[in-house]
Amino acid sequence: MSKGLIISNISNMYEVEDIENGNIIKCIPRGKFKKDEITPVVGDKIEFEYQEDETGVINQICERINYIKRPKMSNLTQLIFVISMKMPKPDLLLLDKQLAFAEFNKIKPVICLNKIDLENEKIINEISEIYTKIGYKVIKTNAKTGEGVTEICKCLENNVTAFSGNSGVGKSTLINNIFKDILTQEGEVSNKNKRGKNTTTAIKLYKIDDNSYIADTPGFSTFDIYEIPSEDLAHYFIDLAKYIKDCKFVGCTHIKEDECGIKNALENKKINSQRYETYCKLYTELKEKEQHKW
Repeated sequence: MSKGLIISNISNMYEVEDIENGNIIKCIPRGKFKKDEITPVVGDKIEFEYQEDETGVINQICERINYIKRPKMSNLTQLIFVISMKMPKPDLLLLDKQLAFAEFNKIKPVICLNKIDLENEKIINEISEIYTKIGYKVIKTNAKTGEGVTEICKCLENNVTAFSGNSGVGKSTLINNIFKDILTQEGEVSNKNKRGKNTTTAIKLYKIDDNSYIADTPGFSTFDIYEIPSEDLAHYFIDLAKYIKDCKFVGCTHIKEDECGIKNALENKKINSQRYETYCKLYTELKEKEQHKW
């Protein structure tokens, strides 16, 4: 039995990298997966066996670190969130939602503040300081000139990384700047048509070195966090989570209750007020979704 990594999937035909020799072969899954209602996805570490025609059959899916429903992939270790400083303006509500998504899925988040040439340095530093104080890595970049790209590249080492960003934030320019010599010669990473819409529809992992891959994906467009129970949301706001132990009441929502550790920390300016407001907004959304689930 050989060990492999699924690097792409098109119409139930999987491209698998043989971990031992680096060969790429086409594989199909055993029928048992369909019976067990399990579907192999890009990022899965698997066990497979070679066939006489040099194709392969997937026999086993190894335990996953995480599984993401949209886009479907597994074992992602890092997400780089690209935020535009201007044109469009930074969407910090979405960023906080993305960070909660990453924490919930046990994915390391990195924040990339792009288009730093278009915004006042004071505003850039204020945003950077909010998230640096929480403990997140923040990298300032200018995708067009390449400023900050070297630091982004260092983050990619020993990770399976995907980039996320709204339309217009410069994600594609950044990726192409980073990988122009490695990947875009294949004409597949972040291809765009004249209308500027990403034409990539399938997920594919590109190998940078022995332990480093970048996921070319159609994007994390919705960032659906409805998998997170409302009562658990505060645990995925890591700057809020450390004050949960100071709440008097079990099951505190950290919104209306008295003697709440998080609200006390907010009053004492230990928590950023904008982050807290985002938490309240997302909590309300999750609660309403749960109440109308049936």
